[in-house]
Amino acid sequence: MINNNKKDRRIEKTEYVLVNSLASLMHSKNIKDISVKELCEYANVNRGTFYLHYNDIYDMLDTIENTLIIHLENIFLKYDNINAENFPYPVFHDIFRLIDSSSDLILALIGPNGDISFIMKIRELFHHKCIENWLSSHTPKLIANYDYFSNFLVYGCVGLIENWIVTGKKETPEEISALVTKLVSTGVTSLL
Repeated sequence: MINNNKKDRRIEKTEYVLVNSLASLMHSKNIKDISVKELCEYANVNRGTFYLHYNDIYDMLDTIENTLIIHLENIFLKYDNINAENFPYPVFHDIFRLIDSSSDLILALIGPNGDISFIMKIRELFHHKCIENWLSSHTPKLIANYDYFSNFLVYGCVGLIENWIVTGKKETPEEISALVTKLVSTGVTSLL
């Protein structure tokens, strides 16, 4: 995807069609089995047009993933100075709204035909942005067990996000954000 501030609407439409077509194909095929020719036929886009935007399928996949990661990073940056008392909910609310608006694409990326490195990038981002900010405002006892605690939170949050998408997003972004906030803030016993 081209990152100009003012994109021509035709460019935006072409990128949108290509991205959604790739997501649709990835629901049934592994990325390594999708050719540029097949994608272009599916999207009804000329191959020459594809190559104006991307070098190959993997370049397209990297661009899509990096764009989503940048959107997530921007959410964390938006709340960089939020106080610990209010920390989890606004961050998770914006994250779940982003995921909700891109759920078909994200489902393709994290699904069985997706890219495992995308989940690893998300975990790494959560680890560095979310967990470190939250832990810095908590007791030294937590910091002593930082590795265990941070892995528990990161894998739990990312797993919950995956489950929410895979099971059809039964809860609204507001409801799932409140649930994650409760789990992160007070633990599993708060739900019993």
